[in-house]
Amino acid sequence: MGDQLEEKLSYLNEDCVGIPEKLANSYGGTTRRLDLSYNFISNLDGLEKFVHLEDLILDNNQLDDSITFTPNPFLHTLSLNKNKISDLDGLLSKISNSFPNLRYLSLMGNLACPHQLSGADKDDDDYQRYRYYVIYKLQKLKFLDFMPVKSREAREANRVGKYMRVIRPSSSQMVEHIELPFSLRSAYSPLPKATTSLGSHSGAYGKCRYHYSGKHSEGNRFIRNSDL
Repeated sequence: MGDQLEEKLSYLNEDCVGIPEKLANSYGGTTRRLDLSYNFISNLDGLEKFVHLEDLILDNNQLDDSITFTPNPFLHTLSLNKNKISDLDGLLSKISNSFPNLRYLSLMGNLACPHQLSGADKDDDDYQRYRYYVIYKLQKLKFLDFMPVKSREAREANRVGKYMRVIRPSSSQMVEHIELPFSLRSAYSPLPKATTSLGSHSGAYGKCRYHYSGKHSEGNRFIRNSDL
């Protein structure tokens, strides 16, 4: 479990769903590095007893967006790889409020981290935007997802990070698509009647101030052949 000095405590692959009370009571006052990876932990009740904690490793658990942290000014390392966290903005707010001196953070394998580990539809651009936003929100970070935060990246994050926030629509905001009967579909058209018949289309010609090629559009990946 832990070594004789009780500074490092590992409790791996024990099928626990929370921090064991006996563990927190016995070692909370002396543990500096706590590793609870490969369990089924879904909440962090009892973490408040680890008052001197500096490293917290929680990889491969069941933590989700309901996660809460006990404020700890000593914590500088937090690893949450392969959990069930999807709300990046909410998580960063909790981390910022609870761990003001955090230096190392890893979120690989969560939906909140747009890396190929969390979805095959993600690419390097998605991940870089995520890095800019996280570094902008947690400006004391030195490492993010096993990679160092370089000075050039930190400067760019300070410049554009606030624009990199990804807003996901809630379920209440999403409108279910309803397929209209054929009779209604054939009777309805959003275009004027004069433009619906073959060969009767009239266009407009003039100058345009803006040109958009769609080269970097995130939406292009979701265009189907039937939409073209």
